[in-house]
Amino acid sequence: MSMENILRQRISDVLSSMALSVTLESIVIEKTKDAAHGDFATTIAMQMARQLKKNPFTIAEEIVAKINRDGIEKIEIAKPGFINFFLKAETISSIIKTIIEQDKHYGQSTEGNGHKVNVEFVSANPTGALHLGHARGAALGDSICRLYEKAGFDVTREFYVNDAGNQIDNLALSIYARMKEANGEEVVFPEDGYHARDIIVMAKKHKKEFLDKDGHMLPFEKISAKLKKLGIKEELATIRKDLKDFRVIFDKFSFETKIRSDHGAEKVLSGLASHIYQEDGATLLKTSAFGDDKDRVIIKSDGNFTYFLPDIAYHLEKLSRGYDQLIDILGADHHGYINRMKAALTMAGYQPTILKVELIQMVRLIKDGQEMKMSKRSGVGVTLKELCHEVGVDATRYFFVARASSAHLDFDMNLATENSSANPVYYAQYAHARLSKLLRSASARHLSIDDSGASLKEPSELALLKHLADYPGEVLASALNRSPEKMTAYIQKLANLIHGFYTECRIIDAANVPMTSARLGLVKASRIVLKDALNLIGVTAPNKM
Repeated sequence: MSMENILRQRISDVLSSMALSVTLESIVIEKTKDAAHGDFATTIAMQMARQLKKNPFTIAEEIVAKINRDGIEKIEIAKPGFINFFLKAETISSIIKTIIEQDKHYGQSTEGNGHKVNVEFVSANPTGALHLGHARGAALGDSICRLYEKAGFDVTREFYVNDAGNQIDNLALSIYARMKEANGEEVVFPEDGYHARDIIVMAKKHKKEFLDKDGHMLPFEKISAKLKKLGIKEELATIRKDLKDFRVIFDKFSFETKIRSDHGAEKVLSGLASHIYQEDGATLLKTSAFGDDKDRVIIKSDGNFTYFLPDIAYHLEKLSRGYDQLIDILGADHHGYINRMKAALTMAGYQPTILKVELIQMVRLIKDGQEMKMSKRSGVGVTLKELCHEVGVDATRYFFVARASSAHLDFDMNLATENSSANPVYYAQYAHARLSKLLRSASARHLSIDDSGASLKEPSELALLKHLADYPGEVLASALNRSPEKMTAYIQKLANLIHGFYTECRIIDAANVPMTSARLGLVKASRIVLKDALNLIGVTAPNKM
């Protein structure tokens, strides 16, 4: 149990002895920002003042007089009724034993209680390589999934493949044009065609499969279905490979064509019939009655579905699998999508809160002070694969989640490859390498590790211990708020405290073996937490640098 929860319980016990009943959740315990005000503080006396009709300072005195002081050095009351708790050094240092015993499970919680969460992210059209928006979504989505799993949720990573519609028609036309070009035939490239190099490579590789007996390309109408199938298969294989290299593995790929073949759209039309009406030959859904700014067209006047209709069917299909929560990670241009989808799900009998949407803002690549807009290889936007090749997977993942998804991101490629403390990735990984080197040295000298934390009283030691104790709460807050950037902030502070401890304390001292053993315990605990925190955002923790 965390110290915050221990203090809550002790305060609750005191209030119960005063014939007062409060929920543990209502007792506010905060970590103090200034060490002069202790380690933790509570405002419970001010909270109870109206109910007790007493001065909060008097209430604080009554609580302090009765509270269990085990592990507490002293308690101070500050006007108008703050209660400040100063913990004993051994209370703070006891976290070392907990961390070493729990190892990679430290920070894990049961908050999720096994609830099933579906996180849909990336979901790029299978028409080309993944670019910066997809990359940021991949880093964000996977980090959120890792955090949710750490918090005790049952998580499914899902990729929705839009394998129907105009973009797939254009993909097939593009492949056909490149095949004709490779075959030496006259080509009129489609106006909305795809120009990526991988389509040229694909066309050269497979063109023989689409020639007639005289060596000419077969008419497009005869082979369009096969070209679509080929294009989707090849492009999706490339996407899967790039994501795997980026340490992102999906549990499920869902296909729009499967939703359509299962008559998902028709099921939506039947189930939501009372919310549907006709206007000017089009079919509309009354989403404005459920929080949307206007009603939405689901079938156009020409009889074709809008994207919204199969998307509703897809979300209902996901919910039919028993998920307690759906999370969609989408580009910022989908802002108007949120209310309309929540409206549709509400019509279908679900609470609008069943769907959470995280929107991703734009990314700008900066190199040598200039914005990079084009890829030298493809002539279009820089791809995920190219960025990882340039700066590495670790830096790419770290930088993409270091800022909230709602904020625009300037990705400084020079900084990402810099081996200095200015580079947050290098700074954190170097801290882990330093700790690893100390443990290797200790092992070589056959030095023991003391997990009791005895004699750790230096300011740099206590500051590091307190931050390690904060880890479970930080993980849970990062998960529940879907905010991996909170974890990168934790990592940066942890790295800073590790470097400070390393600089200010003589960790391995042959003349003081007990102190060496105690400090090695802190080294081992710090290494466990730093490695786990980096893993939660998909970044490696090197033992040597």
